Amino acid sequence: MNLRSIDLNLLVVFDAVFTDGNLTRAADRIGMSQPAVSNALARLREALGDPLFERRGRGMEPTARARELAKPVRQALDLLQAGLSGDGRFDFRTARVSFTVATEDVGEIVILPRLMNWLSQSAPGVRVRIATERARAAIEQVRRGQLDLAFDYLPLEGDDLEVQHLLSEPRVVMSRRGHPRVADGLSLEGYLSLQHVAFNRSAPGSAIVAQALKRLGHERDVAMEVPHYLSIPAVLLQTDYVATVPRRVAAALAEHYDLRMVKLPFEVADLPIYMSWNRANSAVPAHRWFRERITALCARL
Repeated sequence: MNLRSIDLNLLVVFDAVFTDGNLTRAADRIGMSQPAVSNALARLREALGDPLFERRGRGMEPTARARELAKPVRQALDLLQAGLSGDGRFDFRTARVSFTVATEDVGEIVILPRLMNWLSQSAPGVRVRIATERARAAIEQVRRGQLDLAFDYLPLEGDDLEVQHLLSEPRVVMSRRGHPRVADGLSLEGYLSLQHVAFNRSAPGSAIVAQALKRLGHERDVAMEVPHYLSIPAVLLQTDYVATVPRRVAAALAEHYDLRMVKLPFEVADLPIYMSWNRANSAVPAHRWFRERITALCARL
């Protein structure tokens, strides 16, 4: 579509209606009358060949096409605002913006809860959605800019992507509290004598523990494989199994379940966590601010 055929002011109206979900609130936000907003929306519908929003009670429900447009429109408006203001600042205290993140378990258990705690107090208009796809499965969406960030155990690769190392996680052993064979910690012999809950072999980084044991000439007895760390607590509470997990994940789980953690009785490489994003978003003020907040949070962990 030729941009000359669209009045760019219509995109401001679209963004306000999408954000507020209500014509009256959208009109108040951008200083227009409700009839003027309705008229602008009608012009944009005609230009794009899509209804964009449908009435649901007193609100406006976006169509699939509107949901597809919302993020690139918001990013474009942020970039224009930054360029016109000349300082590229983003006022997180008053901003209403959303970010979509694909993440593995460490991001979901360790990073995002702490981030949401800070956002809820300091940037209440900022929203975060966790994608249903894990980071590696969603790489094409990151490339297309449909996802803002991806947290993964391996760096996502591509000339159109930026990658930043966030954390390196040492591993510990978790068991139920009162486990008769873990009370005083574990020797390598004790570790090998137990049955284990382990990450699925196909998951990135899942083979590191097995490889470290293999170099020592050993193999653990894996009784169960799970797709997520969040699957582990319920199993440990009902069995004498143990699980080898990242330390900060173990600490978070131990806060909510009757579990304990002890030192892993052999050396194994730390689990790295990487943040990846579309390079086109690097200079967008809101996106840059969001990444900087995550980086600062991880530095304090």
